[in-house]
Amino acid sequence: MQVSARWGVLAMMGAVVIYGANFPLSRLATQQGLSPADLVALRYAIGGAVLLPVFLRAGAATCAGVGWGRGIALAIMSGAPMALLMNTGLKFAPAGHGAALAPGTVTVVGIVGSYLLFRVRPSAYALAGVTVVLGGLACIAAAGTASGPTVLLGDLLFVLNGLLWGFYPLLLQRWQVGGMVSTSIVSVLSLPYIPLYLAFLHPGLMQVDPWIVAFHAVNQGLVNIVLGLWLWATAVRLLGAARAQRFPPLIPVFGTLLAIPILGEIPGPVQALGVGLIVSGLVLAAFGAQLTAWLRGR
Repeated sequence: MQVSARWGVLAMMGAVVIYGANFPLSRLATQQGLSPADLVALRYAIGGAVLLPVFLRAGAATCAGVGWGRGIALAIMSGAPMALLMNTGLKFAPAGHGAALAPGTVTVVGIVGSYLLFRVRPSAYALAGVTVVLGGLACIAAAGTASGPTVLLGDLLFVLNGLLWGFYPLLLQRWQVGGMVSTSIVSVLSLPYIPLYLAFLHPGLMQVDPWIVAFHAVNQGLVNIVLGLWLWATAVRLLGAARAQRFPPLIPVFGTLLAIPILGEIPGPVQALGVGLIVSGLVLAAFGAQLTAWLRGR
């Protein structure tokens, strides 16, 4: 493997660990006294401020070159509304559910949306992978139903989160928006959430240990938005988009595994089966052709 490819793999693995770990860390924050609204405020107050210069350099009058209508749509799908759905879901349901349901839903939306918007016919492996993912989603839904209405509500919020998250890259592709610019748009256009949060959503930051607030502020605003984005963009540049898309199936793996030491959440048999099916479906959709070629060549 070339040196650049090695660095690309390391960068992508770093991004995957960050995004997977965010599920248990965000649920931990809700258990430590921070509300979903508090977490979103930390995320975009810091991320929006850090990325404001990027947004301004790209052109504030034109919303960084994409137009304000499109910018608002992107901010809804990957900004404060999407983050509120995820964080509220993590208040009610295990982190492993979120780490599996959201990426699984994103994959289904991506394949269906690519056909509807770009007429990209899914391969047989992609269709088979989606079928397996849907089976995994059904297992986790069954586990949520058995755990009570509160967990089921959290699972539904994760699915809604995945629907928004899934349309976001489709619109980026359709409108040809780059990764850093799009993230600056989402972060800056989420800044108006801060005065609404202060006025109406009962800020609870002052009632929580300042060190806990500082830790989650760094995780939400710097690690996830700035560092995660930089690692992801670096990996795509070094590996190419096609190879980079093979790594997201690891997000539910890391999210579920890290929830064990961070939260003590050990998945039950039905949940474990659901996570396993979702990961298998994502791998099949991403690597099916390569696995078949490898098996034939043995």
